[in-house]
Amino acid sequence: QKTLKPSIFDIREKHMMKLPILFLLSTASCGNAFMLSSTPTRPAFTLSMTSSKEESKDAKLLERREMFQTVAAATASAGALTSLFPQIALAEEGASSTKQSVVVAGATGQTGRRILERLAATPNLVVTGGVRNVEKATKALSESSTVVRGAMVQSVGSVDTSGVTLKHLDVVEDSVDAITSTLSGSDSLIIATGFVPGNPLKMQSAAHAVDNVGTIRLIDAAKAAGVKKVVMVSSILTNGRNWGQADSPGFVITNAFGKVLDEKLVAENYLRGSGLDWTIVRPGGLKAKPPEGPLKISAEDTLNSGEISRDLVADVCVAALTDKQASNKVLEIIEDEGKPPKVFNGLNM
Repeated sequence: QKTLKPSIFDIREKHMMKLPILFLLSTASCGNAFMLSSTPTRPAFTLSMTSSKEESKDAKLLERREMFQTVAAATASAGALTSLFPQIALAEEGASSTKQSVVVAGATGQTGRRILERLAATPNLVVTGGVRNVEKATKALSESSTVVRGAMVQSVGSVDTSGVTLKHLDVVEDSVDAITSTLSGSDSLIIATGFVPGNPLKMQSAAHAVDNVGTIRLIDAAKAAGVKKVVMVSSILTNGRNWGQADSPGFVITNAFGKVLDEKLVAENYLRGSGLDWTIVRPGGLKAKPPEGPLKISAEDTLNSGEISRDLVADVCVAALTDKQASNKVLEIIEDEGKPPKVFNGLNM
């Protein structure tokens, strides 16, 4: 069997936009955070050193080729996205490209549908959306709407699912064997599931069922199905208790919803010990609107506030599937808006 060589990054500057798409965590100091600013044609990348205790006053300009390359957005004539996003292209050395397969669990959620949209527009990729009800999901993904889910109001755009296969996947009701069957034949998995706050009396049990037990069930199924890479969407402050943030406003506010951060941490730790290649993406407060500032990626347990567009979260998740520098790492991400970050609320829409 020939070795697959990742070729994620292919710059086509004519598609560059002013807002950044991706940074990749380097293998340097675990206190590093990356902040990107770009121009339409000659993007420049600034590396700032930050930690939970201090932020360096010095910034070091890096050559863009040393940092990363981004991929081009597909052309409008091809009916693809209008925004730039990283694409996956795994090419076999000395041979034609080989299709890879990825499953998105939680494909109808606000972040999951954005991930699905980007993957669906990616060449040489077989995309499956894991959903609880295929019929309802087909309709929901094809429509733009504003819906109320539990305690949250969600405004969502339509998604072209013509290149996507939707399959039943319920992390609460399905057995590991059933989920294994759904994941069978897939190379990678993106976990974008999360409980939806609703009845205050049932929030803790719901968070436990989805963000803890259900996610662990997904990880077990991924191993059984032979999945090689798992990207998990989590949250900043998930490990807040262990780095002095238990009384911080962000931790207190977010964990009040069913102790969701505590539940996520259990699943995170399980994934770390699974033996799989993993990346844990911890976004700040999630916004449905487009990005307003450059993307900042920091090391684990360094960010306790800040917000980020779900669009950027989706971009990072897609790129993390194939970028070796994201292998077995935690990426904490927010938008740098040039002002002190807002108090984190992981359920902010």
